[in-house]
Amino acid sequence: MPFPERFLWGGATSSYQIEGNVETDGAGPSIFEPFCRRPGAVFGGHSGSVACDHYRRFAGDVGLMGQIGLRAYRFSVSWPRVIPGGVGRVNESGLAFYDRLVDALLGAGIQPWLTLYHWDFPQALQTQGGWLNRDSADWFAEYAGVVVDRLSDRVQHWMTINEPQVYIKFGHADAKIAPGLRLSLEEQLLACHNTLRAHGRAVQVIRARAKRSPTVGWAVVGRTDFPASESEADVEAARRGMMEIREPDLWNNTWYADPVIQGTYPEDGLRVYRAAGASLPTVGAGDMEVISQRLDFYGVNIYDGRCIRSGADGSPEVVPFPSGHPQNAFRWFVTPPALRWGPRFLHERYQLPIYITENGFAGLDWVATDGGVHDPQRIDYTRRYLLELGRAITDGADVRGYFHWSLLDNFEWAEGYSQRFGLIHVDFATQKRTLKDSAHWYRGVIESNGRTLSS
Repeated sequence: MPFPERFLWGGATSSYQIEGNVETDGAGPSIFEPFCRRPGAVFGGHSGSVACDHYRRFAGDVGLMGQIGLRAYRFSVSWPRVIPGGVGRVNESGLAFYDRLVDALLGAGIQPWLTLYHWDFPQALQTQGGWLNRDSADWFAEYAGVVVDRLSDRVQHWMTINEPQVYIKFGHADAKIAPGLRLSLEEQLLACHNTLRAHGRAVQVIRARAKRSPTVGWAVVGRTDFPASESEADVEAARRGMMEIREPDLWNNTWYADPVIQGTYPEDGLRVYRAAGASLPTVGAGDMEVISQRLDFYGVNIYDGRCIRSGADGSPEVVPFPSGHPQNAFRWFVTPPALRWGPRFLHERYQLPIYITENGFAGLDWVATDGGVHDPQRIDYTRRYLLELGRAITDGADVRGYFHWSLLDNFEWAEGYSQRFGLIHVDFATQKRTLKDSAHWYRGVIESNGRTLSS
């Protein structure tokens, strides 16, 4: 049985996607408030203003986590809920909410895994340039200090930033999520550099000020590739496809992870971006030392991947999926081997313990006439992916945990409420929660430490 004895089984959410009450009890606006008001920006004109109303219903939601049997819960803190202006005055009511949430989790025997940033940047700081402003790293460090000072007597597991690849590409290049910008490649590289500096400053703050010995990582995404066969040539081509930078964009792994873990930007990225005419951001004195703070684990979000074979010269060559290949409601291809090879390649390159900080299935679930929510595709998807994750562990990858995305159906960014990732169905008109079949199935997986996957 591949899953180690202390393998961590959890679920995950993010603040803006579930909390609602976005300007309640003294909270300030995030970049998503003005973005969601843009005509056509979000499906149906939806927003996270109510979402799952988790801000008021968290106690019941923690009770549902207990019914599922979660061992850990990954959540994010809303920066503008804690510091409405992004810096300066702290909102005691906002901090108190996370106090109550953490206490409820611990009371239920569930480990809190806290993410400092899951995209809800304070609007007050966006007007000062957001991630393009070099001061953003200091802003983020100030915010991190407030959260660490308040919660680190109980929270030991920390993630700095979630999926910088997504908010750089889709928020600063393609204008598909907040802040909804279309920046030049040069400006995207600057936003990325400041993001990495902010990550490093937050790690420094956590290590310097945590009241209990912290475990620190991040949760990134990027590109996942898997080989078309287990031939040495295809495996090497897939590794190269996942770890090389060939296109002048920021949807990759190594431009983010190499400086954080190895202390340098990758040479192929420098070459590609310069060839595209971009001036690289100025690396200030001490920047790389800040960025490359020691991490305890590598968190990665994996939903799908590309199938890669070795080309004539050994270069990665994408193998198209056949017509009718399974897809989720997002039209992402279902590719279970991504959860074997992605963690394996990352572990081989960076030599850090791996946690799958997100993986899940977007469906179109509804409550059936019998009152249940029957989601066999989510069960089948998750089973297939977890079996492949077990193979990664057998291959030698040090994978220590899995967080299913998501605990609740929620606000799915530009898709609004049209996609459902949850183990728990949410009726957004009434806020009624219903455990889906997948939630009951996942409980069995957790209780058996994965043994039921093979039955």
